[in-house]
Amino acid sequence: MPGLTTDSSNALVPLSSGAHVRVVYPVRHGLKPPISRISISWSRGNSLLVSVFREPPTESDDSDGEAGGKVVQVKLGVGDGEVDDAQWRRIAYGSVSPFALLQSRRNSVLALSKMSMSSSPYHSDWWEYVMEYSKGISSLLDNARPLPDVVIDDPKTVVKKVEEPTCLKAAWELLEIFYADKESQAWLPERIVDWLADYDILFSGTQITVHSKLVEFQKDIVSLQAIEDDPRYWEVMSSTLAVGWLEIVVKLLRLHGSYQLDQLSNREGREKTENGLVEAVAVIISKMPRMRPELEAGRLGECFKTKPDFIKAWEKWRAQITKLDCSSFWIQCDHHHTREGLRNMLQVMLGNNNNLNASTCHWIELYISHFLYVRPFTVGLESMHALAQKCIQLKPISTSHRLMGLLIGILGENTEVVLAECSRAFGPWMVVHAIELLTAGSDQAEIILREERDNLGEISIEELHRLVYAQVLSSHALTWQIAPIYLSSCMKQGMGLLEVLLYKQPVQHIQMLLKAAEICQLYDLESISSNIMKIAGVYHWKHGRKGSGVFWLQQAQDEFRLNKIAQKLFDFVGRSISDESFKQWEGLIELLGSQSKIAWGLDFLHKYRDFKKSLQQVHVGKTSDAALQAVESLMSLMKNPSTPQRFWLPLLHDSLRLLCWKERPLLNVAQTNLLLNKLQDLSIARLRPDFIEASLPPQALSSVRLALATNLGRAILEE
Repeated sequence: MPGLTTDSSNALVPLSSGAHVRVVYPVRHGLKPPISRISISWSRGNSLLVSVFREPPTESDDSDGEAGGKVVQVKLGVGDGEVDDAQWRRIAYGSVSPFALLQSRRNSVLALSKMSMSSSPYHSDWWEYVMEYSKGISSLLDNARPLPDVVIDDPKTVVKKVEEPTCLKAAWELLEIFYADKESQAWLPERIVDWLADYDILFSGTQITVHSKLVEFQKDIVSLQAIEDDPRYWEVMSSTLAVGWLEIVVKLLRLHGSYQLDQLSNREGREKTENGLVEAVAVIISKMPRMRPELEAGRLGECFKTKPDFIKAWEKWRAQITKLDCSSFWIQCDHHHTREGLRNMLQVMLGNNNNLNASTCHWIELYISHFLYVRPFTVGLESMHALAQKCIQLKPISTSHRLMGLLIGILGENTEVVLAECSRAFGPWMVVHAIELLTAGSDQAEIILREERDNLGEISIEELHRLVYAQVLSSHALTWQIAPIYLSSCMKQGMGLLEVLLYKQPVQHIQMLLKAAEICQLYDLESISSNIMKIAGVYHWKHGRKGSGVFWLQQAQDEFRLNKIAQKLFDFVGRSISDESFKQWEGLIELLGSQSKIAWGLDFLHKYRDFKKSLQQVHVGKTSDAALQAVESLMSLMKNPSTPQRFWLPLLHDSLRLLCWKERPLLNVAQTNLLLNKLQDLSIARLRPDFIEASLPPQALSSVRLALATNLGRAILEE
């Protein structure tokens, strides 16, 4: 997610910069100790290359086949780099729709509850809404590039190669399991078993896990001729069985040498007994009772939906394990590793604490094994939390994974801890969207997160986190457009900060300006939209983009500034009404229109434009009809009281060709006298000190007076 702006003075929500948080980046090198030396160098971008070297073996030491060193790339930045900025933006944009839909439904539910005077604002359908919201968010967190399916299935491949999931997806699914999916509360332990099966790989970066042991052992399976002679084979199966991955255990058991077709028919009775014991354990594992409604295709176990049926099947299954454990066939099994390995697996299924503790790698795996084989009837978060604390004592770890802290907070029913873990490990996006799950059906969480607090400026914790997340979104040019969705959901300060956000957008970029106007229209912020357009109009006008400035001022209906511009334009054209001057401003005059309410209006300039067009027709050699039309335009301008005096002489000077028309006089006696009177009034007006002289040749006045006198004589003779 884009980081916060460094300038806190421009922040929507002021954040303290006093506390510096130390960020720890895991180095997943996979080398066995001892480590003798580490070298660090810069790589491309914000990445480091960390070279890890093992202690060189001495001549007396046996080589263990391990590499002498490894180079690991560590990406610096927010989080651990598992989700890049582009993916974060995709998640941020994709989560807007589910969030907005849930807010709309909440508002509708609250409105209906007020009308019906109901004590609880949420009805039974609300769980479906929350689950739909959770699934919508969860779909965004899936990996974008799924790996292609393998056409030919390798019988010795026990762990399929999949795209490594993200901690963000694992954390969201944890919250969904405990807070949103109410239908699975009856088989909550089984949901946690499935969760670990999907995300145990995430713990492999900081410690050994069952998944990492499986992956390492799978690399050597092909080279093993008698797999049952390798102690790791039985160790891996016991660990896999302890966490409930039954399909992998049975597949590994079927790799036992006693199943080889070339050996099966030639084996003696004792060897056949060995194969029978292996198959018996495989059958028992595949028939393990599961307290859940159903299993996916390919999953092993027998499902039971009701507790009485499950208890009955569980006791029967345990009796079969005890009977097999006490069987005399173990004496006939001569293969030591097979005998001890199978009996160890039976002890795992019987819930022997020592075997479970030895077979698991960290406390969550031990926790899962207790659910499966020791306390399958565990219900309630209180008892689940007590069991978790016991497993942590049995399997202490030096470095806690962020998912472990989140799970402890959930089991402890501590909303503040869960929120803090989400904020610390996954950032403001996770907090804002997880609150919708935390408050679903929990009155205590509702009070904690949505109650207004004086120390927060009379806003709730929920609103505070939404404001912080909106700050994160607004600090990046590619995500600020979705910040209004979250600001508008904050009743106290959201709309005020939304106005601040809109005012902070640069008006020189047309796309951002249009987006800001669209947001204003969406949230009925007409006055803000008008002000932003005014700012844009003034900005473009001052930077020489006159047309854009006038356009945005017109969109804002800013009559005051439009009239100022029209007055300025009117004065400029009046000082120099030459063809070049008018051509320079003709487009702007057309854009302004004739509705501006200045002293004389721009109506004169529009009529002058028509006059110039008619006059141009005359100059290019058109007929007398064009000349008569130009004279008509001239008389219309001279008779119009909106035509200022300073324009009279330039108009008459431009019309010298019309006044001296060779074929016949185009102006009659009355028209000529009118123009002469105008010329006389102009001569008197020139004596005033405030009169503005037009940029004309010195002999312009005498030339016009002579042309009018000549036209008057010709008109008198013609009449």
